[in-house]
Amino acid sequence: MSEVYTLRGPVKKERPAPATRTVERRALDGTVLGEVALAPSIFGIEPHVAVMHQVVTAQLAARRAGTQSTKTRAEVRGGGKKPFRQKGTGGARQGTIRAPQYPGGGIALGPKPRHYDQRTPKKMIRLALRSALSDRAALGRVALVDSFAEWETPRTKSALAMLGALGLEGKVLVVLSRNDQTAIRSFANLVGVRTIDAGELNAYDVLDAEWVLFSDATLPVAKEDE
Repeated sequence: MSEVYTLRGPVKKERPAPATRTVERRALDGTVLGEVALAPSIFGIEPHVAVMHQVVTAQLAARRAGTQSTKTRAEVRGGGKKPFRQKGTGGARQGTIRAPQYPGGGIALGPKPRHYDQRTPKKMIRLALRSALSDRAALGRVALVDSFAEWETPRTKSALAMLGALGLEGKVLVVLSRNDQTAIRSFANLVGVRTIDAGELNAYDVLDAEWVLFSDATLPVAKEDE
């Protein structure tokens, strides 16, 4: 719960109660099978923008390899001999031709391998994911199908037909289970469609997509609603 600071100290901002939202449950051919109530604590909260920003920034930072490296004057080859005598030349004294001011010399204050990881508490990660899902649900950008089991053979044509029947356009995030191998291969060649395992669902991928597509097996359910 966010806080608002006044002269008398921090005052907690009351957030609205989670909203109850529904989504149409459809077959792969677009036939409406009914409506499903989405868990209010996952799809109905007020998005916490600050937490989403911090978690997404940490995710993007963790993806950085951090393998960039430059050589210092101690690591550059050569330059063991003093280039010229200390006095009498009229120029500044120099100890090695591998100093940073020389061509081919070491790099001063250059990048070195490092980790960009940021520590993010698990509660913040969960809140960011719920905020992202609630944002997509509020925009009506959450879709639900019963199952992908009827696809016996991987076919890109079948995946295109399903997206057209459901009216999903733009970037689509398809949340699948480990048993949906046929669906994973069917979506593999489609530009703008990304598949993700339900256990790896995260705030960045949800916010990066215009639509989030679940199946009965992967739709998140709050523990109190199970």
